[in-house]
Amino acid sequence: MNAAILICGTTMVLTSCNSKDDNPVPSNPESENKAPDYSDKNNWLRQPEATKDVDVFYVYPTEYADASEGASMFADINDKSLRQEWENVYLMQATVYEESANVFTPYYRQLNMASVMKLPREELNAAFASTPKEDVIAAIDYYFKNLNSGRPFILASHSQGSIMMSFVLAEYMKAHPEYLKRMIAAYVIGYSITEDYLKANPHLKFAEGADDTGVIISYNTEGAGNENNVVVLPGSICINPLNWKRDETYASAEENLGGYILNEKLAKMENIPHAADAQINLKRGVIITTTKAMEPLPGPKPFGNASYHSGDYALYYYNIKANVAARIAAYKKSAK
Repeated sequence: MNAAILICGTTMVLTSCNSKDDNPVPSNPESENKAPDYSDKNNWLRQPEATKDVDVFYVYPTEYADASEGASMFADINDKSLRQEWENVYLMQATVYEESANVFTPYYRQLNMASVMKLPREELNAAFASTPKEDVIAAIDYYFKNLNSGRPFILASHSQGSIMMSFVLAEYMKAHPEYLKRMIAAYVIGYSITEDYLKANPHLKFAEGADDTGVIISYNTEGAGNENNVVVLPGSICINPLNWKRDETYASAEENLGGYILNEKLAKMENIPHAADAQINLKRGVIITTTKAMEPLPGPKPFGNASYHSGDYALYYYNIKANVAARIAAYKKSAK
């Protein structure tokens, strides 16, 4: 499996990343250089009726990695096969929020990781900050102006989606403190939040426990000895998704309420009790696990030879679910 495939998000365990458009839906009339029209419900993977009093705005990870000659640098959000990939990853990740909230998910023209993996970091960062960022900022702006109706909300993401969420937090939320004050939490999982990022954005703060609000929750999951992980940046910080501590206190698998993991033989998702342990490595700013519930990603690049990037949600699914409910309850209590 090559690096282009490895950069894909969680649905890589269900099906390989795919950009072939065998059955395209009608093409978007918007120009390639303009963000999708988010007043068109077709440009949303999920735009639910608001039956709950809390929302989640979720941005999915990379599922576009097309190494073929002439492949576009950015995903076509009308590609039917890609839409299925994004649906798959939604079911594996964003369902963790559905019991507590209305989950809104826009389609966005994510970066083709197969075409950019060899770019220098500066050029790669510029690519992320172009079309994908433009789309996500446009989507969340439409959401707040037309769909949120003043409800408290959670931001949620994974991998490339979390890169986009770091832009939302640093730029959009800074420009809109009236929205930020209603943010219950931001689950920015599968990409690094760093000390330098927080210093540059003093309007943001990182979680310190299980039920503080208005905070960022972030971590990357690895096996012992992993290195050269593209999503782990210098100065990365994290919180333990089992005991919700910031120090190196070990959390055994007994504290794990269950994982939500693909059984490849049966080709279906299963609830796995006590799926993984977790301990923070403060030097790397990551979660270390000795789990046997799933295999690490094939290495060594781009995540290293012992990365559980595809398990960031899967291994701790029911602990995340419980934590979402706890932070919502804490927010509502403080609001009273």
